[in-house]
Amino acid sequence: MQPVRTRRKNKFNFVKEAERLQSFDEFPMLRPEIDPQLHLSRNSVDQPFFLRCAKDSVIAQPMGASRIEFADGPTRYFDTEPGDYVYIPAGYTHRVLTSSPGILVRYKAREPGSETVLWLCPNCGQEIGRHEIDGDTGPVQAGYADACDTFNGSPAARTCTACSLEMQPIDLSPFRWREVAHAIVEAEGDSAVEAE
Repeated sequence: MQPVRTRRKNKFNFVKEAERLQSFDEFPMLRPEIDPQLHLSRNSVDQPFFLRCAKDSVIAQPMGASRIEFADGPTRYFDTEPGDYVYIPAGYTHRVLTSSPGILVRYKAREPGSETVLWLCPNCGQEIGRHEIDGDTGPVQAGYADACDTFNGSPAARTCTACSLEMQPIDLSPFRWREVAHAIVEAEGDSAVEAE
């Protein structure tokens, strides 16, 4: 797996930058003081969990195609193609399924607040597990990695208490969230030095 090699700046070519990224990296591209932030990923697989964000966000699909799936509410999914934008209201449980490999940009608040990773039973819809992340104290990508490690840690963590279905462990090979979190912290330090 290639190292994370991108820098936060106020002007960038998202296609060129996405060549350095991987599935659901959600690397913040703009300098840390900019609000809202643009988070870039180059996706080739499905998001392995549902996500609930404390604040509104918008997902843009400049290349490729996805299905953005909602766990509840009046609209259960949007199929996206290049040029589409999908508004994700605060508190809506959703995930991104990759229909064809491409690039996603997620617009998020500079201080995103909490994010919750959830697993829902594909058989009955019951919540199987959750992991809370404080997005204001550090990169959420570290929380994604912790959540998946906990989920993979034991069959009990992956088993639905309502219907007894056991979900399979997540293949984490397409994801590099710890490396991304480390790169974000380094990039914020570099931006602080440049600003001085």
